[in-house]
Amino acid sequence: MSRKERKAQQEEVLQEEILEETAEETPAIDVAKLQQDYDKAAAQAEEYLNLAQRVQADFDNFRRRNESVRADAYAEGQRAVAAAMLPVLDNLERALDAAASSSDEALKSGVELTLKQMRDAYAKYDVTPIDRLGEKFDPNLENAIMQGSPDEGEPGTVCMVLQKGYKMGDHVLRFAMVKVVPD
Repeated sequence: MSRKERKAQQEEVLQEEILEETAEETPAIDVAKLQQDYDKAAAQAEEYLNLAQRVQADFDNFRRRNESVRADAYAEGQRAVAAAMLPVLDNLERALDAAASSSDEALKSGVELTLKQMRDAYAKYDVTPIDRLGEKFDPNLENAIMQGSPDEGEPGTVCMVLQKGYKMGDHVLRFAMVKVVPD
């Protein structure tokens, strides 16, 4: 046998020994266990995805709810300020009535301009007077504080407005105080 042949034979024997050793060291692959591990990992990934989607939905709901609460609080603040300024408007109207009987035209003109400016500011925020003189009494808009006589108008109608009421949009800021003809 030649040297090359012996070397080739030794290499073959060596490779067979290596294969036998690695076959003994490497355990058999358990496909069922691998499938079980894969299924477990896939289920956990699905659970995490569902959790992330729920958290995202909760956050979107929170954001929408928060925007709604903020808008409601802003509107309530506007109504509170408008209601707080109503006595000022009443006093300007009284001052104009008092100035009408006086000879001071400068005072009368100044009060008229201030009253106009106040009414314009209220109109900008949709604050309107509740003017229902001669109309059917509505307890949602008016407080009846006096009863009139039957000769003052139709039964159940407002015959006199003692204090103007105001509303902002659909919200009543102050109920009108009225005198009503009894039914």
